[in-house]
Amino acid sequence: MKNKLLQAFGLFSVAVLLAMAVPQRAVAEDDDDPPGRVARLNYTHGEVSYQPAGTDDWVSGAVNRPITTGDKLWTDKKARAEMHMGTAAIRLTGETGFSFLNLTDNIVQIRLTEGAVAIHLRRLDPDETFEVDTPNLAFSLLRPGEYRVEVNEAGDATVITVREGQGEVTGGGEAFSVNAEQRAVFTGTDQLVSEVDSLGGNDDFDDWCRERDHREDRAESARYVSRDVIGYEDLDDYGDWQSEPEYGSVWVPRTVAVGWAPYRFGHWVWISPWGWTWVDDASWGFAPFHYGRWVQARNRWCWIPGPLVVRPVYAPALVAWIGGPHFGVGIALGGGVGWFPLGPREVYMPSYRASRGYVTRVNVTNTTVNNTYVTNVYNNYQVNRTVKNVTYVNQRAPGGVTVVRQETFTSAQSVGRNLVRVNEREVATAQVNRDVAVAPLHRSVMGPGIEGGRIARPPAVLQTRTVVVKTAPPPRPVAFDVEQRAVRSNGGQPVSQRELNRMHPASPQEQNRNVRIAPPARTVVMPTHVDRSVQTPNPPPSQPVRPADDASGQGNRGRNGRPPSAQPTPNPP
Repeated sequence: MKNKLLQAFGLFSVAVLLAMAVPQRAVAEDDDDPPGRVARLNYTHGEVSYQPAGTDDWVSGAVNRPITTGDKLWTDKKARAEMHMGTAAIRLTGETGFSFLNLTDNIVQIRLTEGAVAIHLRRLDPDETFEVDTPNLAFSLLRPGEYRVEVNEAGDATVITVREGQGEVTGGGEAFSVNAEQRAVFTGTDQLVSEVDSLGGNDDFDDWCRERDHREDRAESARYVSRDVIGYEDLDDYGDWQSEPEYGSVWVPRTVAVGWAPYRFGHWVWISPWGWTWVDDASWGFAPFHYGRWVQARNRWCWIPGPLVVRPVYAPALVAWIGGPHFGVGIALGGGVGWFPLGPREVYMPSYRASRGYVTRVNVTNTTVNNTYVTNVYNNYQVNRTVKNVTYVNQRAPGGVTVVRQETFTSAQSVGRNLVRVNEREVATAQVNRDVAVAPLHRSVMGPGIEGGRIARPPAVLQTRTVVVKTAPPPRPVAFDVEQRAVRSNGGQPVSQRELNRMHPASPQEQNRNVRIAPPARTVVMPTHVDRSVQTPNPPPSQPVRPADDASGQGNRGRNGRPPSAQPTPNPP
């Protein structure tokens, strides 16, 4: 009994120290620090297309692809998509145009040009902004809850449903509150005509969203990892939690390919501002490759999550790179690229520019490591860009190192199908590097989805459609060819967004393209119900909002349809 009390007290002390040392939501202390979170494209049905920031091309959406500021998604007819970003699940129905105007540690700003998006917001920090911008209004989510926002084909009507929570609509110089169990229709652009009604029944899209929420609510993995670990909800179906005396609770995948190792079955892509980013093939392959650490124990690979009490900082890939003059296909020779997963208590040093505070947070939230040790490694890297006198457990683990040709690496090809065999003794003694000095190609950004036949694209009018914003978004990401030249000039290392914007400032026309800042608004109290006896003004001409496509394609479905309950109510005769 005494030992159990001492153990419990020890765990409590660690939790308190971590909470004091690391804020629950890390705030960048340097303008060059990248965001500590992304969204993960974790589910697609039907034709879902993706346009990376800084490009004009569309490719097939790849599950496990991190989504961030400037990235766009399009769900074609009868398609669906789901994203997670820790505190929120975002779901798209068919024929929906979606993008992130901004995604940082404390701002989520969504551009919705057409279609419907459902948002389950589990937590909203006091200083956090969560905004959905449509062609005629900006909608701010004010509390955790369940929300649905729909835009008609013409772009002059927005329907907002709040099942739980509370939000505020801003547009046309007015602000409206939309409360729990309300559904509000807003028509017009320069001036909004509002109407409030009851929720009505669920449609197929609502039922699907509810089913996905229930799956997440039942996730056993939430006992072992923070819900802010993106992808935790997929771990239950593909692995088991076990106890290891040296590491505590670890997660072990149930079924893997012969010769499997972490960061071996998937591909590399370039995502600004982090640079080289791992995209895994496995359905569960997000959380264990962007958080925590890996180790071999009892002849199997185990994933060790970080502390449960803090919000972890996302990393593009928690690996160390190998190369040098004595490595046969090493980076120094330009022939190949090698890496291995970081093990417990090993320090991750990002190749992108980051402050010492960021480096501390990305490590202490993902593994058990001493702050002083992190600082010492950080200072050493500033001088040498290599690690000396450090033994990496997975560099010497059987099959722990993966090597491919540089062409495979930069062209987003399958790593598992293009492995290069190297001498294990050579690998074990190879130089460990902070980064991989390889500049990206256009294909590095687009990923493997550029291959294949027809790629669904949104109508041209949606790609240039302006939305109303309450929060001014950052400048649009620079074109990839501009970033590519900057990276090459920087020795193959990522260049921060601030530096890119300084080198290539956007003109006022470019910076404000496709957004319109909402004018100062006066608060308007909307009725809690619709008075059918009162004649309301005729709204501006609008395309009706049609029934939503379901995954089966059954029923009366039209382009970008909505449920009948979502149609703007006509004036009574």
